[in-house]
Amino acid sequence: MKKTLLCLHALMIVCFCFGQIDSTGLNNVFGKKGAIQGQVYKITFPRSDLKVKVDDFSVSPGLALTSWVGIISMGHESMMMGDLVLLDEEVGKVVQKLVAAKLSVTAIHNHLVNEKPNIKYIHFSGNGDALQLAASIKSVLAITGTPLTATAPQSQTANPDWSKVEAILGTTGKHNGVLLQYSFPRNEKLKGSGMEMPPAIGMATAINFQMEGATAAITGDFVLLADEVNPVVRALTANGIAVTAIHNHMLYDTPRLFMLHFWAVNDPEKLATGLKAALKETNSKL
Repeated sequence: MKKTLLCLHALMIVCFCFGQIDSTGLNNVFGKKGAIQGQVYKITFPRSDLKVKVDDFSVSPGLALTSWVGIISMGHESMMMGDLVLLDEEVGKVVQKLVAAKLSVTAIHNHLVNEKPNIKYIHFSGNGDALQLAASIKSVLAITGTPLTATAPQSQTANPDWSKVEAILGTTGKHNGVLLQYSFPRNEKLKGSGMEMPPAIGMATAINFQMEGATAAITGDFVLLADEVNPVVRALTANGIAVTAIHNHMLYDTPRLFMLHFWAVNDPEKLATGLKAALKETNSKL
């Protein structure tokens, strides 16, 4: 009898942790289609309205300028978190709107340096009914210049040959026009407010390449434990990759996580070598 009760208790925990996502309802609220990644519903809003340069390099929306929203169903309640890409002049009104919508602001910071115009990133979270959460964050996006509907794909040049970069990093990335995108999950179970956080909800190291001619730009963020921060800083710096920000994205994460952002423009294979050296300083699934 005791064993049966323990099994039922375990089953209840599993059901609570991995509820069903109403993706159709969420798509209807957002007015376009998101994607299911494991237990996470994720939808993106590229800032295709912005023309951003870092020095002389034109930054693609997919490289560093995409707002995203992730929602996990937790039984009768859902959790939402994400990241908004904003112009400086949008930050104040967005914070006011998040507060009015009873959503939490968990971070405000830069990811890039020397970009024109200046860009800030606001991380947020919320708990409650999934459709209500979606409506709340859509109302926040609506007061910015963010395009809310799916935009026509931009014309792209021939897809770059990323084979040498992929050989160095030891795995195939996602090819997206002139972009090559990676996600490296950590080996630990990561939690926010006691809830397990899957990699798809911003808990994996993200690395993006954008090819321009014979060179590439890289940016993204490493998800790190405290003891890993400076080894990664040293590895990146030794390979000519600038560290542009170190900060937190969550308030109640366990273990405590630090997000390290980076930038460089150089030969893509050289960049890949530097990134590989940094990844080896982390407890990531390579």
